[in-house]
Amino acid sequence: MRLQVFTSPAWQATVARFALLLLIATGAGLALGEVAWALVAALGGYVAYSLYSLHRLRQWLATRRRLAPPELHGAWGETAEWIAQQRRAGRLRQRRLLGLLRAFRSAAKVIPDAVVVLDDARKVVWLNRAAAQLLRMRLARDRGRLIDDFLPTAQVHGWLSGDPSQAPLIDVPAPDEERKRLSLRMIGYTDGLHLLLIRDISALIRSEQIRRDFVANVSHELRTPLTVLHGYLDLIEPEELPQLAPVLDDLRAQTQRMTRIVEDLLILSRIEAPQAPPDEIVAMDALLAALYREAEGLSRQRHRIALNNTAAVDLRGAQQYLHSAFSNLISNAVRYTPDGGQIEIAWQRHPDGGARLVVSDTGYGIPAEHLPRVTERFYRVSTSRSRGSGGTGLGLSIVKHVLAMHGARLGIDSEVGVGSRFVCIFDRSRLIERGAVIE
Repeated sequence: MRLQVFTSPAWQATVARFALLLLIATGAGLALGEVAWALVAALGGYVAYSLYSLHRLRQWLATRRRLAPPELHGAWGETAEWIAQQRRAGRLRQRRLLGLLRAFRSAAKVIPDAVVVLDDARKVVWLNRAAAQLLRMRLARDRGRLIDDFLPTAQVHGWLSGDPSQAPLIDVPAPDEERKRLSLRMIGYTDGLHLLLIRDISALIRSEQIRRDFVANVSHELRTPLTVLHGYLDLIEPEELPQLAPVLDDLRAQTQRMTRIVEDLLILSRIEAPQAPPDEIVAMDALLAALYREAEGLSRQRHRIALNNTAAVDLRGAQQYLHSAFSNLISNAVRYTPDGGQIEIAWQRHPDGGARLVVSDTGYGIPAEHLPRVTERFYRVSTSRSRGSGGTGLGLSIVKHVLAMHGARLGIDSEVGVGSRFVCIFDRSRLIERGAVIE
């Protein structure tokens, strides 16, 4: 019920009684010849009754027991009833909120992942059963302690000291067992409170390692039979068996394609394997010159190829992997650009202070719906065109992994019938000024 002054029946009755009281006091004052004193007495009595009503209302509001509102008349009674309704509605909302809170806590307790509620100072506010088991914590004992005390690694402390909500921390050792691997994610869900989600990814890491080992082992095992096939095919001269010439050409093309796939799979296996961050100087002038020669050799003068090197800066990283990534981008540009098209390789400064390698072409282009998936393994925009040009479907996947290893990112702009533009963006921390030496 909304409290509406002077419009509700109770308020109208109160005003009418007050006017009647003044009228009676005026009449009595005229009869006694003391109108002023009569009005003062009437107003004093009304004020005394109002103070009494206010006192009873105050006492009722101050009690913690759920008592019915006091029986008051007029506007005072209506006000007391309105307050009682608001209190009942507030208690109902409070019960609903408490029910939701209990349901949230009950759900959080049984979640298999560890959940820790932290304040802005990274102090523990609450935790679930999984967190207690994983981090050897007890809420009654450890509430208010820093979460850093239970994740004692420099990697975790550095992540927490930065902005952990920007990106999760993946594959860190558990505090009690080095073989157990964890992933951490921080989510801010209200002012001053954050959810730290900790997941045991040991099984996922093991299965990923098994997959990498399997791919590497199979690729190594395929090398020998492919080498033998190449050898026997090279011994057969098409001129001696002209009727088998088309078959021999097809066999040579397919074995060469299988060899490229095996080599790309081996590169991917090495890139994905856990390793220390690469830290060697990559001379970009020499690397770009080598990439330009490769592009010219692959193109065989069928395209116009330009090199634009204006960055005047080198990179810190793994030259072998960077060469492989950049070479994949350039070979793709050559393969998917029709004869007479233009290809540009540019090494230039980026507006954010870093540097970027740009490979652009005037080729067929990539439809927009395919762009989110072109870096997946074996994903092809056009299967027939990719196989016809000798592509393995692994080139952009290699590029993505190499850039991730170097803390870089890949940007792709493409328009069908116009061409494509691939941009490898490196942070300024990866740049080496010419003549610098890494200690």
